[in-house]
Amino acid sequence: MKSGILFLSLLGFLPLVTPTCPVPCKCATSIIDCTSKGLTVAKLPAAFRPSAEIIHLGYNRLTSIPSGLFDNLKSLQVVYLQGNPWECNCDILYLRSWLQWQQNRTLYRDVRCSSPAHLQDRVIAYLTEDEIISTCQYWYCNLALLSQLCLFILLFLQGILVIFIIVYLQKFRRMTAEVRSATRDLDLQADTWVSSSRSPYNGD
Repeated sequence: MKSGILFLSLLGFLPLVTPTCPVPCKCATSIIDCTSKGLTVAKLPAAFRPSAEIIHLGYNRLTSIPSGLFDNLKSLQVVYLQGNPWECNCDILYLRSWLQWQQNRTLYRDVRCSSPAHLQDRVIAYLTEDEIISTCQYWYCNLALLSQLCLFILLFLQGILVIFIIVYLQKFRRMTAEVRSATRDLDLQADTWVSSSRSPYNGD
């Protein structure tokens, strides 16, 4: 009984004493290798173990790094980031800030923008904040333009719908008037027929 309790206790403390390796990466004592794993921002590990000194994130599909991902890694010496399609917009601000705090920026000369076009192939560590903010403003302007275009299309479709309803109502009124006219004619014919059938000169 005591041995069973001890075994369960060891299982409970096992995650605390055994460092985990994030999927789908490969890990050594102080190295985490996530090279060429098809990682995107959504698939990137939420955290790395604090003992990590070297992290390989090269040749994936990363467009940015989530804010704070490297902040608690006190032993971290270098992160290999080359070969990713970095999008230098608002989301790149954290990575730029982290790179600028690194003592040896020459290690990150291959970490360059893939988009937008006017920043393509620029070294992210050397981007100015104004350049990135201006890209964010362009993004907001494009979003506002898209919203206005969608609103215009919606108003246009509403206008067509209103015209269709008006035309349908006019057609319905004409049909109603014709039905009423035909009904009156039938009533008049019926009254005439009834009157003629009651006439004393009608019949033998």
